[in-house]
Amino acid sequence: MYCRWVDLPAFLQAAGHPVRWRLLGALARSDRQVHELTALLDGQQSLISYHLGLLRKADLVRARRSSADGRDIYYRLDLARCGQLLAAAGGALHPGLRLTAPPAPPAPPASAGAAPARVLFLCTGNSSRSQLAEALLRRRSGGRVATFSAGSRPKPIHPHAVTVMTAWGIDLSAARPKHLDEFTGQHFDQVITLCDRVREVCPEFPGHPAASHWSIPDPAADPDGLPAFDRVAAELAERIDFLLHTIATEPAGEAP
Repeated sequence: MYCRWVDLPAFLQAAGHPVRWRLLGALARSDRQVHELTALLDGQQSLISYHLGLLRKADLVRARRSSADGRDIYYRLDLARCGQLLAAAGGALHPGLRLTAPPAPPAPPASAGAAPARVLFLCTGNSSRSQLAEALLRRRSGGRVATFSAGSRPKPIHPHAVTVMTAWGIDLSAARPKHLDEFTGQHFDQVITLCDRVREVCPEFPGHPAASHWSIPDPAADPDGLPAFDRVAAELAERIDFLLHTIATEPAGEAP
């Protein structure tokens, strides 16, 4: 008996269409707005929105309203959910095909003549999100990624950011806010904006580094207080683990 469509594993039902597969690929590294996805896929916005709706129904894609302009929405691919559904799809075909995601690899040491990968995190205040991201990537890469953070309007480190990192075994008490102008002219392999506002003013960097946007709400604006910082740290840690896989498979720039 042939398998009916409704019998297909959830991942295949969600991703098994060319448009949806291309949407997953476009969202794999960066959160994007629907008009950006429409341009990348060269499709009609109504069609892109329809397929985004199906991916959201499958809990593969999540949406957040922009903090820069509340009329805009950023779409994010839930890579952890993708991994779970892929594993289930393999297991449904044969138990020997059940996949498990490999642990996040530390970035490999730079080879002779090559510089270590350089990653810059940006947000508006450089007081919480980007500082958390910088500290987490440095720790989770074993210090083998040159990691930096800055803001377009720096302000003092938020006490809750220090408290949350202490729980992760990281001392953030000596961290200082930095203006993104400090890094003008420097080379980076990855520039990641964490704030919808700073994405709109992010400058160009030499060498056209890979640019990604992680649309993460400002925990300092959340009335939950410290628990909001816990949630942001957990989301950043998950995203950084996937980022490490990318860094480990892409060569860093040559040392000058």
